[in-house]
Amino acid sequence: MQEKVEMQDDRQESSAVSFFHPALKEVRQRVYFQWSRTALKVWVVDFDGQLDPYRTNNPIVGSVVTNVTRQILDSPGLHLGYEIKSPADFNHDPWDVRQGIYDEHAYAAVIVNANATSLLRAAVSHGNSSYDPTGAIESVIISARDETTYYNYVLPGLTVLQGMVLAEFGPQWARELLVSPSANLSQVPPQAINPAIGFTNIDLRPFGPAVTTPAVTIGLIYLIIIAFFNFPFLMPIHAQFMKPEGHPPLKLWHWLLWRVLSSIVAYFFLSLFYSFVSLAFQIPFSNPPAPETLSANNPNAYGRGSFVVFWMLNWVGMAALGFPCENMAMILGFPWSSLFLIFWVITNVATGFYALDLAPGFFAWGYAWPLHRIVEALRTIFFDTHSRIGLDFAVLFIWIAVSLLFFPFATFIMRWKAKRGL
Repeated sequence: MQEKVEMQDDRQESSAVSFFHPALKEVRQRVYFQWSRTALKVWVVDFDGQLDPYRTNNPIVGSVVTNVTRQILDSPGLHLGYEIKSPADFNHDPWDVRQGIYDEHAYAAVIVNANATSLLRAAVSHGNSSYDPTGAIESVIISARDETTYYNYVLPGLTVLQGMVLAEFGPQWARELLVSPSANLSQVPPQAINPAIGFTNIDLRPFGPAVTTPAVTIGLIYLIIIAFFNFPFLMPIHAQFMKPEGHPPLKLWHWLLWRVLSSIVAYFFLSLFYSFVSLAFQIPFSNPPAPETLSANNPNAYGRGSFVVFWMLNWVGMAALGFPCENMAMILGFPWSSLFLIFWVITNVATGFYALDLAPGFFAWGYAWPLHRIVEALRTIFFDTHSRIGLDFAVLFIWIAVSLLFFPFATFIMRWKAKRGL
């Protein structure tokens, strides 16, 4: 028997094909599709009837939600990456689910509250006129994390789930009411019959006000452009030290040090003036931070110090974006360095303004690109989202350090080309 299995394995290995073999075309497409549709992770956590004092053997609300989720997962269409999670994964605490969303472990969560079925049945048996159907289920998001992804993908997907839950729950609940001996329909509150259950939509950090949109998107292109043009504006000034016109030329290393320090000081003031634009458009910078698991409109991560952190981020970010431009300008010269500016803008915008979770794995390098780190840090400052600002600044400082290490070599190439008239 063992020999037969080994012969079968040998035949399978000999007939194996490469990943891009034409015979695997349909399989590759199916795998790509199934992989891509789970990029935006959404948790579904059913607490219904599982916690004291609401324990019950036949919860109806939670079972409908999980059944509908499985139907969506089994469907061939494009959908969110739903994951049915156990309450034990969150220490049987719904607030831990919210914390997980704030910490950006998933894009959204659907939480069936522990008392969902108990309160609904109590409203029927006791005629509770204050019963609120929307208390049964919570949908938790954090749209300030990436408003475009939420508005275009996450929220429409959650709307489909909510509609399917209500459509499936209605007939089941109607059948239970008809056979329930304790249900006197004339005394049952109308909302306990229809819709019976609903959703409370919780956005822990709503994106707003709208005036912040340019500051975390298209306005940042100016940060790149200003940093780029720092070199051509200042280079004629720097060149005066190296022209022996009535004075000896400056030592090369002194000249390099002057150029680096003068650029850093220039970025310091340019970033301040750039930051004043956001202040002039009355983007809030003095709101206090908010509890992580509660919804709050436009809290600032650092309270009244948020503008200073914003300015420092723009300063370091402008240096991280500008020094590579200076190096390439010296190596390529004008007008060819403009081609690098196009490359620099496109790659930074593509990885900074759009969710890399939705992009193919090839674009993982975008997590290390300067503008991606700047945008992530800005969202923390403006909206008090989950902070990785230490990592964001660290990546920007690495860009500056690598650029400065390469700075003398770029200068040597520029001087070598100048001597040869290239």
